[in-house]
Amino acid sequence: MAVQLAELLSTFDELWPVSGADSWDAPGLVSGDSRARISRVLLAVDVTHEVLDEAIDGGFDLILAHHPLLLKGVTNLAEETSKGSILAKAIRSNVAIYAAHTNADIVARGVSAALADAFGLINAVPLVSAGEAIGHGRLGELPTPMSLGEFAKRIAKVVPPTATGVRVAGSFESEVGAVALCGGAGDSFMQIAYESGADVYITSDLRHHPVQEVLELAKAAGRRFSVIDISHWAAEWMWLEYAAEDIRGRFASLQVIASELRTDPWDFAVTQ
Repeated sequence: MAVQLAELLSTFDELWPVSGADSWDAPGLVSGDSRARISRVLLAVDVTHEVLDEAIDGGFDLILAHHPLLLKGVTNLAEETSKGSILAKAIRSNVAIYAAHTNADIVARGVSAALADAFGLINAVPLVSAGEAIGHGRLGELPTPMSLGEFAKRIAKVVPPTATGVRVAGSFESEVGAVALCGGAGDSFMQIAYESGADVYITSDLRHHPVQEVLELAKAAGRRFSVIDISHWAAEWMWLEYAAEDIRGRFASLQVIASELRTDPWDFAVTQ
């Protein structure tokens, strides 16, 4: 049985309140008619041409994406542009687009919570609290401490494979017990992760200088601290099934499916 998009939008705001989004963010309905009837929902991290084709070919009425298609300002939507070509095709095909971004990061069953569960953390709490057990990132513990190398291998088995794999800064034999993480690009929380007492910080899109700075800080303090960099797409893809389950729990008649298309931008890596 189809559901009016307006009813879905109301539920989405209960699951991932737009009011909880960061000030720079742009979550919510990107395109579509709130009066439209929705019977199939496709979840994806990004809205790409391939994801849109999957939605059209599969008869989906709505794409629920983690990343907002129009996060940064555009001056036109000409079909020769990347955004314009996707939006025009989506509108012509009657495929609505909705985004739940930082407002889906901070909730109890959000992006970082999905990662913490996947990595086997216990007693996990927000790394950056926004009040009442919600907030960015997670800080938790492994049930049994293990070496950094073995923990990195566990992560590599859990997240979907990508060209860049799992990159590690730290000694293979370093003991890991306390773990900080943040789904998506989380280098802005690097210092907070270090000060939390975590043995390792896991996030994505890490740059040379922030990582080197925190490692040198740890050395100056006579402390071991490690950093693990995982694919941005892979980290956030882990949340899609959580979101799908939450929607199915509210609308049993809807078909809600998480896309398995890889929208990680990197295709291969080359070493000597």
